[in-house]
Amino acid sequence: MYLTQALHKAFRENPSGVATIFAQRSTTFSQLIDRVARLAGALRGQGVAAGDRVAMLALNSDRYVEYIFGTLWAGAALNPVNTRWSVAEIAYSMEDCGTGVLLVDDNFLELIGPLRERCPCIQTVIYCGDAETPAGMVDYEQLVRSSAPIDDSLRSGHDLAAVLYTGGTTGAPKGVMLSHANIASNVLSSLAAASRPPVTSILQMAPMFHIAALSFVFQAVTRLATQVILPGFDPKAAIRDLSRYRINEVFTVPTMLKMMLDDPTFADHDLSSLRNIIYGAAPIDGALLQRAMAQIPSSQFLQAYGMTETSPVSAILAADCHVVGSPRLKAAGRPAPACEVRIVDPATDEDCPTGAVGEVAVRGPGVMLGYWNKPEETARALRNGWMHTGDAGYLDADGFLYVTDRIKDMIISGGENVYSTEVENAILTHPAVQLCAVIGIPDEKWGEAVHAVIVVRPGHELSVDAVHAHCRERIASYKCPRSVEFRADMPLSAAGKLLKYKLREVYWQSHDRRI
Repeated sequence: MYLTQALHKAFRENPSGVATIFAQRSTTFSQLIDRVARLAGALRGQGVAAGDRVAMLALNSDRYVEYIFGTLWAGAALNPVNTRWSVAEIAYSMEDCGTGVLLVDDNFLELIGPLRERCPCIQTVIYCGDAETPAGMVDYEQLVRSSAPIDDSLRSGHDLAAVLYTGGTTGAPKGVMLSHANIASNVLSSLAAASRPPVTSILQMAPMFHIAALSFVFQAVTRLATQVILPGFDPKAAIRDLSRYRINEVFTVPTMLKMMLDDPTFADHDLSSLRNIIYGAAPIDGALLQRAMAQIPSSQFLQAYGMTETSPVSAILAADCHVVGSPRLKAAGRPAPACEVRIVDPATDEDCPTGAVGEVAVRGPGVMLGYWNKPEETARALRNGWMHTGDAGYLDADGFLYVTDRIKDMIISGGENVYSTEVENAILTHPAVQLCAVIGIPDEKWGEAVHAVIVVRPGHELSVDAVHAHCRERIASYKCPRSVEFRADMPLSAAGKLLKYKLREVYWQSHDRRI
């Protein structure tokens, strides 16, 4: 089982079918497989060997799809870069896994100088834009045109396919190692579980550096569907293209869905072609979901629950559970095919009784190989073949999973994972900060917002603006606190441990869950 199988199948069965549409460009499956084989040859010519990591720092595009398949065709591993990260975070992820080749588009050219200074591992930068190629870089289109196509490397299912960096509870990003079999099995499992009707067109608007959108790329090719690609999410552009291209299926996160429904142009477009709306990456408000179901009646809704470490889907809430007023709307779903879900006591790893809250643990072919160069963190997360998610939840008598809280200290804001430790570490480098705690608080637009609680050192002064400026220099903008609270002290246990739940309860006491 290898990930380029889907592209071979699409070429055999529908060579003249349109694979991608981006801006004014469209590419057939026949053209795509040729360009992928040539890009793979170009990467080999740049010294990329089997198992090497190749990075992409760019917005979504048809070339991003080519990068995904071309890297795998060459036998290398993907290292898609989170475009919202700071230079320091990007540099850490690339240096950590020794990425030698970096593809970049026009939007991030200003980062290349600082990245080269911080990352001696970068040997080649390939320019993927449409303007004149900057000095010191190699032109993408020239490489593809001038390189001879090579045969597919046909990697095995156990071979490394991607190193995807996520935030870490220790403050440093972790490289999640996923194999070809991890991702491919999850793609097939997701398609089988959801009973999704056949589709001919899919809108790609979530960032392709995320595992959910990456999986969606493979799902589209597996189904011979055309991928209409937006460089990033914009509600007006998304609504426009859903209507213009008669899109059948889209993946969204709750924040995106709300922004589309709230947009004044929503009612002006015909979205009756939509058959499947898959949402995930963050909990959804029941009122928002019911509103979406009412305003897009042509589509069925499906929820996908999971994480990068599970490739990503572990549970699916099927369309027949999306009934207005049903208590099932609060569930994450039932385990996906070939996936097992347990609820365990975090202290003992023993199974919890039905209905009792514990830690969600997952086992199946999608569970990661481990964290790159982090054996201790791998051992903590993977125990006896089970991925311990850090989510708190329970299983009901019918096998539905309900996620109620987080055991690990993480915030999900607009579908992005923010580890409190990362933000706290950044704030604590300010000389005026004595103590800091970062929590997630309810936010109507983003689901959760990052909130910092700070105790200032005696004799020092600190403003909210100063905290924001300090954070922006060190971490991605979406991780920076949206609100800051100054306190004289922090709630502590008798042992001196910070009691974050006391900080949270003020904001969450009127909610039925803590995420």
